[in-house]
Amino acid sequence: MMMLRSCYRCLGRRGGGDGLMWHSDLKPHASGDYSIAVVQANSCLEDQSQVFTSPSATYVGVYDGHGGPEASRFVNKHLFPYLHKFAMEHGGLSAEVIKKAFHATEEEFLRLVKRVLPVRPQIASVGSCCLVGAISNDVLYVANLGDSRAVLGRRVSDDSKVKVAAERLSTDHNVGVEEVRKEVEALHPDDSHIVVYARGVWRIKGIIQVSRSIGDVYLKKPDFYRDPVFQQFGNPIPLKRPAMTAEPSILIRKLRPQDLFLIFASDGLWEQLTDEAAVEIVCKNPRAVSTHLDTPSILNRK
Repeated sequence: MMMLRSCYRCLGRRGGGDGLMWHSDLKPHASGDYSIAVVQANSCLEDQSQVFTSPSATYVGVYDGHGGPEASRFVNKHLFPYLHKFAMEHGGLSAEVIKKAFHATEEEFLRLVKRVLPVRPQIASVGSCCLVGAISNDVLYVANLGDSRAVLGRRVSDDSKVKVAAERLSTDHNVGVEEVRKEVEALHPDDSHIVVYARGVWRIKGIIQVSRSIGDVYLKKPDFYRDPVFQQFGNPIPLKRPAMTAEPSILIRKLRPQDLFLIFASDGLWEQLTDEAAVEIVCKNPRAVSTHLDTPSILNRK
């Protein structure tokens, strides 16, 4: 499958650093067109995003890094090639192909962490949320780890009036959500402090809000806190079992004529906008992406 890399334009820092830093011009994909915008929220840009498109398929990725940029950059480089490899081996996209690609990316990053740990022990605490969308043969696949989110804009009719409704297509793996918090607690019945309220929000071991990611090896591999090298870096967390996972949630949906566009964005956008507000903005600005936080990608259908 031939893949084309999107072309980005640097806009520079504006308005004290709150303006768009990168965006792409409107470009075609197999089912319509797309655009991307990026804002650097921190001193170091930890997020990555990508769109690969061919005549038959489109792939979108939004990777929200934390603890450093290494994990999101790694995912940006390795996940799509794994998706392509396994799709070719198994006769096309499927939930199993996507899970294999996520697992392979996680295992490859773990090998990197083990290799460089003696000289860069902090890499064991680097991770990335991961949101992927794929469209092939008018079937949409959405897979995610963490609290980035995919939202669909769908045309609906109400008493002869045409409106656009927002439909969330992904699950927020954030322990601020009661259901997620209970899920994590149920997996650790012998650890009353697996989720604690710290610095104004719920956090796993008082450290991190998301329960699924690529990386964050020190919260997934109990033997890491016993490693003498890692013990020299910060305060190792004693674990009996992994506190996080890299198992993605996957949604498969046949695209319908009333489906108009998709928004893929990291949590910085969704902390400021409801799903409905984001959809309304796209409806009012169908040929421009304008946002103030993190990494959104928008796909419009023909």
